Amino acid sequence: MKRFLKIVAIIAAVFLVIHIVLVATYNTHLYKGLVNTYFTGKTGPTIDEYEIFYNRKINANDPKPWPVSKEFNKHSLSKKYLDSAEALKSCAFLVFRKDSLLFEKYWEVYNEDTISNSFSMGKTVVSVLLGIALKEGKIKSLDQPVSDFLPEYKEGFAAKLTIKNLVTMSSGFNFDEPYKDPFGSPAKAYYGDNLKELVTHYEVVKEPGKTFEYRSGNTLILSFVLEKALGMKISTYCEQKLWNEIHAEHFALWNLDHEDGDEKSFSSFYATARDFARLGKLYMDSGKVNGKTIVALDYMTASVQPAPIIDELDNKPTTRYGYGWWLGEFRGHKVFSPIGLNGQYVICIPDLDIIIVRLGRERISNPEHKLPDDFFLYLNATFDMLKIK
Repeated sequence: MKRFLKIVAIIAAVFLVIHIVLVATYNTHLYKGLVNTYFTGKTGPTIDEYEIFYNRKINANDPKPWPVSKEFNKHSLSKKYLDSAEALKSCAFLVFRKDSLLFEKYWEVYNEDTISNSFSMGKTVVSVLLGIALKEGKIKSLDQPVSDFLPEYKEGFAAKLTIKNLVTMSSGFNFDEPYKDPFGSPAKAYYGDNLKELVTHYEVVKEPGKTFEYRSGNTLILSFVLEKALGMKISTYCEQKLWNEIHAEHFALWNLDHEDGDEKSFSSFYATARDFARLGKLYMDSGKVNGKTIVALDYMTASVQPAPIIDELDNKPTTRYGYGWWLGEFRGHKVFSPIGLNGQYVICIPDLDIIIVRLGRERISNPEHKLPDDFFLYLNATFDMLKIK
């Protein structure tokens, strides 16, 4: 018995030391991360785990259904693309054309009422909210210093930090972005319980506004700026000024760092596939809904144009990012889209009046860190289905 008690004491001491180290190094997020990933047979975050977090509900108070095309589901995905979509564990694939739902397919238990984690598409939602706040005069301009709202950014390079630097991912902060590293800032933010405390451990180490470096922490700080400017949580503002205005049919959720806390704004915005499409329609319609301006036209237009900064990948002017929207080209057509970690897309093709929504569990990343390879898979599938050259 004494030997057993000694072993128990040693194990307890080891765990106590580990806990002290995790607290001292700000890594207590590992508890929640491990319990909800490897201990349950997963290797990372999933699209349907909002129940393990506190969250804030964004109600749909003025729902209006999408018009359904007379050609609805008369087209079909070819076996080639259907097999590819299933191999990547797709959950939803929708195509809208000329403001009507043309094609809709779901897998697993998903349907038109199922909400799903959009991961980094949440960054685009924050960008849209910024555009609304600018229109309403809650923020004077994109060139307004961040220190006007967050006084802790008044010294050194941080004194030059503007709102535009945050939304274009050119802040010069020393955030890291390793999605597979359990000790990286994305993991700490996703599984951690104090976002405001987390960002205090990072600082602006380079002159802002020079280089595009995609970092989730930029959106976190931007959401704190918005919270100060608006005098309310960003979910509340989203409900009042965006979700109701675009006539979303279903409530959305935004995960929080703790009960009644802050939104994990860089990620964790949950909605249905049909409602995600409304974000694309808003920008396809120049920031308007039924003629009413929701997002200022100049901001909306700049959002889907390359930001005037140098890309960290090749030291050339970036062509792939605007204000929270990813940009590209396909068969001579300009496209823009929010992009989420596991292949969440709302691909907009303005000159063809087409919106493609894909939600799922896996994507094919591009080794050169450009747009994911499966992004073009869904474009090819749509063009093939509609016989567009």
